[in-house]
Amino acid sequence: MFCDQCGAQLQAGEARCGRCSKLVVGLVELRRSRVREHVRLLGILWMAYSSLYVVAGIVLLVVAQTIFSGSFHFNGGPPPEVTVWLRPLISCIGWLVLAIAAMGFFTGWGLLQREAWARTVALVVGFVALLRIPLGTALGIYTLWVLLPSQSNEEYAAMAQAA
Repeated sequence: MFCDQCGAQLQAGEARCGRCSKLVVGLVELRRSRVREHVRLLGILWMAYSSLYVVAGIVLLVVAQTIFSGSFHFNGGPPPEVTVWLRPLISCIGWLVLAIAAMGFFTGWGLLQREAWARTVALVVGFVALLRIPLGTALGIYTLWVLLPSQSNEEYAAMAQAA
């Protein structure tokens, strides 16, 4: 094994590099890691998926503020009794969709930065995303496949410590 900071050869069982004193994380960093290969893509996919939710949330807010505001009258539109409760309902749904998008961006950013908390948040958000067919289900399954196994916990912890 060699130190990934200075390139010096390491002795088996050493906790620190003899030349630069960098802490040796272990063999997890040196071998090919399933988590290392997929965590960057997973972060990018969470951010891309969340951008779709941002668009949907903005569309809902615009629809609530324009069509159901009462000032936009068209032939055959909803009566005023309906717009009184429909506008706040659609606005609340729009804000909820934007909150879901923010959580997805937060998850993707954490995974890309290799933050220690990001694995746990990604697993929770991944479980919730399973209910959003078809894209959310696919992303949720991929998230769980990458991050759920116990070996993934060790690999991600080593990556977060190294970052």
